[in-house]
Amino acid sequence: MLTALLFGSAASFYRPTTVNAAQTNEQVQTYNFVRNTLKKHHMRGSVAIIKDGQVQTVSYGYAWYGKKLGNGNAKVVYPTASLQKVVTAAMIVQLIDENPELSQYTKISRWYPTLRNSNKISIGNLLTHTSGIKATKTEINRGYNYSEANAINWVVNNINAASSDKVGTYHYNNSNYILLAGIIRQITGQSYEANLKKRIIKPLGLKNTYLYQNIPNRMTDAISYYSNGGKNYQKAGYVKRSLASQIPGAGNLFSTPADYYKIQVGLCDGSILTKKNFNYLTHLNSKVNDYSGGMYLKKNDTLKLAYGSLNNLHFGSWVQLTTDNQNGIVMFLNQTNDNENAEKDVGYDILQYIKPGTFVSR
Repeated sequence: MLTALLFGSAASFYRPTTVNAAQTNEQVQTYNFVRNTLKKHHMRGSVAIIKDGQVQTVSYGYAWYGKKLGNGNAKVVYPTASLQKVVTAAMIVQLIDENPELSQYTKISRWYPTLRNSNKISIGNLLTHTSGIKATKTEINRGYNYSEANAINWVVNNINAASSDKVGTYHYNNSNYILLAGIIRQITGQSYEANLKKRIIKPLGLKNTYLYQNIPNRMTDAISYYSNGGKNYQKAGYVKRSLASQIPGAGNLFSTPADYYKIQVGLCDGSILTKKNFNYLTHLNSKVNDYSGGMYLKKNDTLKLAYGSLNNLHFGSWVQLTTDNQNGIVMFLNQTNDNENAEKDVGYDILQYIKPGTFVSR
């Protein structure tokens, strides 16, 4: 959404402590290290650095080169891409908590009676990508602005037209979370959009988090760029409304690093989920690897992480935090070399700087 731009207020930061990069020597050093690291790797973006519960956002480069609009500007939001999946999963766990007849074992045939294998696929299978669904093309722009309902119906038809694997087999697939968005709609009788506002945005007081269609005119989403170490700001691209409309619940959420960190905290402090519910979300019985409910858990559950990108664009979103939310990063890159591992290498350099030996590289 390339929206009209107006002058906005200063960027907001998350409790408990907001730190300005110029306040202390340590913050100045962190500011310089992060910017130099991004520069060295020819990447651009905005990063929330969390150290001992303190949050510092450091940005580098332009979010919109043609307008000379800097990353980290109060007008700019970034696609969360697959980092949205844990938000969708959290709303599903809320609904399970609210409805005694629902559980991770509930088969999805009650909502999708015409979907192949729906009498075998459980809510938990969708949450852990173990539905056996292999259908693709959710991120290939079809050039049509879908309603939530129509996007979900398209996915059902696409799944039925494609081959599937045995239920219980892991295939990371947007379709699983688009189906979950449809389940949220059917259980509540309200749109995914309405549920997001009521269950996530309002309780956390988020001021810079929107579904694509709700980005206000005073704001703009970032442009993506490519650099392989040569020229910067090449191959400009942006998320088109038609593409965003295809992936409700799986990649149409936009935010800032500071706001997204609030979401991560809210997953455990009772604002969205309790610690018990977050543990349920991340330890579903259908999981077959480290992935459950939108997050990967590593190092004996002391770390949580997730990565996201969008097909044919140059965004890279990565979160890695200690599960107590006291240390880590939320990194939204809008210039990359389209290499996930290279992006994670940048994040890992920053993580090692924050707390050496604490984090994982992948």
